[in-house]
Amino acid sequence: MNDDRAIYPLLFEPVLKDYIWGGRNLAERLGRALPPGRVAESWEIAAHEDGSSVVRNGRFAGQPLTTVHAALGLALIGTNNAWAQERGKFPLLVKLLDAHDKLSVQVHPDDAYALAHEGNELGKTEMWVVVYAEPDARVILGVRAGTTADDFRRAIAAGTLERHLHSVAIRAGDAVCVPSGSVHAILSGALIAEIQQNSNTTYRVYDWNRTSNGRGRELHIDKALDVINFAQVEPALSSPQLIDEHDGVRRLLLCRNRYFTTERVELAPGAIYNGACDGRTLEIWGIITGEVALEGLTLAAVQFALLPAALGPFRVAAAGGAVCLRSYVE
Repeated sequence: MNDDRAIYPLLFEPVLKDYIWGGRNLAERLGRALPPGRVAESWEIAAHEDGSSVVRNGRFAGQPLTTVHAALGLALIGTNNAWAQERGKFPLLVKLLDAHDKLSVQVHPDDAYALAHEGNELGKTEMWVVVYAEPDARVILGVRAGTTADDFRRAIAAGTLERHLHSVAIRAGDAVCVPSGSVHAILSGALIAEIQQNSNTTYRVYDWNRTSNGRGRELHIDKALDVINFAQVEPALSSPQLIDEHDGVRRLLLCRNRYFTTERVELAPGAIYNGACDGRTLEIWGIITGEVALEGLTLAAVQFALLPAALGPFRVAAAGGAVCLRSYVE
């Protein structure tokens, strides 16, 4: 797409992370060209100190998202994100996670705790959408009934933490909302899309006694115990809520919080979603199955596009049908 406009849908080259639990599913299941070795995370749309994705189309091609944000400001992120603009921070971060092995048991703080303990970094509320799951795939979310902070600390020391962790089976298409304070872990055998606050603050409480280069990864037990929500007892996965259905377009609410809202948009063959970015918020569209045409771009699974807040009217058309994720800030 040759585009000299300043405001147009942006595609990105992702930032790859090779954490200990990663695998090769981004190549084997999504057909992506990867460097050798394990790839745990692909930061699809990112503007963070730990990694910024690079634009690959149009006027801003070759520039990191941090530079585009600095150039466009609220025209990129929208007036609903004025608080983020005041901090000079892009509001969201979108990842793909290949949980070939299980992730650490961890928790993220809220903004107040993070700002008090982590400098300029914010907390993290996130959500997951399962792209692929092996038949026995599960996630940890919350604690089992009766668990207290003292129980949790003693179990960490004794190596018996698993008895206090609540796990839930997952399958492709499931959505999991993970507010700050949630004890959580993605276990092995899942490929997941993650939408989150633009933060990389993670407190690990248990890492399955793994080592890397002969050493275990750092744990953050005291901070974790400060922020874990022990009232989150054995939660179930939430069910998508129908928002609207007409002309072959079906919208379902997956997750809503103060930082973002994510919908699943199902397009029947030949259906067209007509939308508009009116200056209030950016929109991030992810294609989970199928293929769509979006303002001169062809997007196939699994790809993400960033629609600037000042873009104006846009169309998402699916000749053969598609399932998309739509994230924005209310």
